[in-house]
Amino acid sequence: MHAHRRRAVAVVAATALAAPLLLAASPDHGHGSQDPAKDAAKLSRQLVKNSSAKDAYRHLERFQAIADSADGHRAAGSPGHDASAAYVHRLLRKAGYRVGYQAFDFLYTETLAEKLAVVSPTPRDISIRAMTYTASTAEGGITAALAAVPVDDTTGCEAADYASAAFTGKIALIKRGGCSFAEKQAAAADAGAAGAVVYNNTEGVLSGTLGDAEAGRIPTGGLTQDEGEKLVADLAQGEVTVSFEIREFQEERTTRNVVAETPGGDASKTVMLGAHLDSVTDGPGINDNASGSAGLLEVALELAESHRTPVNKVRFAWWSAEENGLLGSEAYVAKLSEAQRGKIALYLNFDMIASPNGAQFVFDGDDSDGTGAGPGPEGSAQLERDINAFLDSRDEPHTGTDFTGRSDYGPFIEAGIPAGGTDTGAEGIKTAEQAETYGGEAGLAYDPCYHAACDDLDNVDMKHFDTNIDVIAHAVGTYAHDLSSLSRPVPAAPASGEARNSGGLREGHAHGVTG
Repeated sequence: MHAHRRRAVAVVAATALAAPLLLAASPDHGHGSQDPAKDAAKLSRQLVKNSSAKDAYRHLERFQAIADSADGHRAAGSPGHDASAAYVHRLLRKAGYRVGYQAFDFLYTETLAEKLAVVSPTPRDISIRAMTYTASTAEGGITAALAAVPVDDTTGCEAADYASAAFTGKIALIKRGGCSFAEKQAAAADAGAAGAVVYNNTEGVLSGTLGDAEAGRIPTGGLTQDEGEKLVADLAQGEVTVSFEIREFQEERTTRNVVAETPGGDASKTVMLGAHLDSVTDGPGINDNASGSAGLLEVALELAESHRTPVNKVRFAWWSAEENGLLGSEAYVAKLSEAQRGKIALYLNFDMIASPNGAQFVFDGDDSDGTGAGPGPEGSAQLERDINAFLDSRDEPHTGTDFTGRSDYGPFIEAGIPAGGTDTGAEGIKTAEQAETYGGEAGLAYDPCYHAACDDLDNVDMKHFDTNIDVIAHAVGTYAHDLSSLSRPVPAAPASGEARNSGGLREGHAHGVTG
């Protein structure tokens, strides 16, 4: 799952193979059903029965092996991602899908150093995360005094916050909130700061982005709320000197999405599902997001094995450069004409579906939970209802989660396409109530190995994995034949902010583009 959101669309260089996937428009006549609901139920049952976490685990093993042979990761623009994409492409082509690549250019980033330590008065090391697209210190970093920006509703966002003129040559300590990280570090730079450290205003690590490389003015990193507040308390007692090193490698590269669709089916009613295939450079990315990629791949292969021609075209996508700012899905949506966008009936996203300390989250399509972003485009409420109904039928608890824009549903929502999907949590902290509902340990992240080297084969909860593969299978089987549920109204929910069948608990994320 992407820790931050970037709106700028990448430069697209679509290959010839990708064109049919983007432009296909002719319906598949001769395979229409006299009873779409019956056919949908039959195919759904078959796919749910035949698609399992045990079978999909072989794909996780393959992705792990690829990472092991490619510098320990599968990041976009790297040999590890190229090999992952080739693996998915090969299996889909063998299964009979129309499959191709869509290439686009992007700025590859890799963290070279992220270090922060108090030098005086009491030395200690502090964990820090480099912001994507940050400027870099010189190798070895800098030693400078720390200066806290006064806290208000827009901390560090305006020149007046630095009016004391005490920031020249210092490291600005800024609380998150009120504006983007890019704006905070730019204001600190204008005040003469040599670097910026932003600490979280909620529990969990703070991973973030400055939006694009041009925005990076000074070296910038993120801290937990706890570490930030400790530094504020230290400054209240007197001067604090820190050693600070943030360095990031940046290079223009090309990467590719993999897009596959059924040969048959009415393309004017395309059912689309996606998962990002790339990892961060810090680890193999088995939960984030080999899990979603493997689940999607396994269901796609089972659909092909069923030898059933869907009434509606089914299209699967494995996005690249999600971790760089949803660039693969943005590139895809940007390439679509208005007419082509109108042919996509829905988009479902699956990102991190096997978190080891996870919970079952379903995107809040109707904003009935009343938290964060508003509802998705018309039809999103129905997608949420359908997923919840399936989980309810299996006595599986579920919790609503906000459309934060942190994963590849974002560009589809912006294009007005109904969207939904599931995940099992990232760096947010599991509450006691959630632990009671889902098991696991309260007070720890849903995925303690989020964006870390330990996100490997040992970082997978097979029950969550299996449940979400069943969600994918049910959705594919249902919508391949029957879209009628998307036009059935969803009753207004009580404006209590409580998630259905879940104890009213919502996922906590760090939305990394926002300060």
